[in-house]
Amino acid sequence: MHEALYYEKLGDKKVRCILCPHYCIIKPGKVGICMGRENKDGVLYAKTYAQTTSIGVDPIEKKPLYHFYPGTDILSISPNSCNLSCKFCQNWQISQVEVPTQYLSPERAVASAKENNSVGISYTYAEPLMWYEYILDTAALARREGLKNVLVTNGYINKEPLLELLPLIDAMNIDVKSMEDSYYRKICSAKLEPVLKTVEISQKYCHVEVTNLIVTTLNDTDELYHKLTDWLASVNPNIPLHFSRYFPNYKISLPPTPFEAMKRARDIAMKKINYVYIGNVSQVEWNNTYCHNCKNIVISREGYFVIEKNYHGGKCNLCGADLPIID
Repeated sequence: MHEALYYEKLGDKKVRCILCPHYCIIKPGKVGICMGRENKDGVLYAKTYAQTTSIGVDPIEKKPLYHFYPGTDILSISPNSCNLSCKFCQNWQISQVEVPTQYLSPERAVASAKENNSVGISYTYAEPLMWYEYILDTAALARREGLKNVLVTNGYINKEPLLELLPLIDAMNIDVKSMEDSYYRKICSAKLEPVLKTVEISQKYCHVEVTNLIVTTLNDTDELYHKLTDWLASVNPNIPLHFSRYFPNYKISLPPTPFEAMKRARDIAMKKINYVYIGNVSQVEWNNTYCHNCKNIVISREGYFVIEKNYHGGKCNLCGADLPIID
């Protein structure tokens, strides 16, 4: 067993986990909300250390990351844990219940990434921040081997552990599920403010893109689109924003997000955000990257695959404008 970081011992062999804003108080023999941290006789252990539910190679656009090494593949691995309990969860089978896992040492993860000609390792599918100790070890080794480290995360972590981890992270896609705290509390059993802070802090250290899943009737109002747009523009208008289409899953059976709602969100966001995308839809034009200056296509895509690039050295081939694209 691997002892966890970021916890404090209490009386009667209880412990308080201080990794995320839940601050779980965990009795001996019990686990925290995330299922990934277990109290054994007064010591907190990283229960899921090096245990993965999934190993695969994905296009990096699937994360989604559209401005970070476009057109490359990345090894993708996942813990069996999550510190949110979103009622619409698309991966609830591995994030909300315990399932069989396989052992994947940091060394083997790095070797697998290299064997598959991956640009790096993506910690994804469930909640990688609850794999904290494993990511610290694996990301350090990956960095030494010239690989990139990517987090696809809900962003629900406390500031101190986040700041310790960020020097090892090259890119993040962070879910901002709503701009209403009441939505986070009712639908996700969490709070909004820590997520916003994670975005604001992380974008100073690494490449960040933001995803907002639009759930029919729950967070699909123009008011919320404006709130998200205004906040993100105040942080950095060059942060790519992905609106993702919801489909019924887990505990929510509402109909899929109407296309009109997706289009309204994009139209509103594009007034202040330079790069806005729509995921889980078939419209090709909503997945292309357009130069913010001349409005011409600099990356054309079909699904998750890059078809053509019209930029070089971080500049648009057509107008020469600087582009916030890393490759």
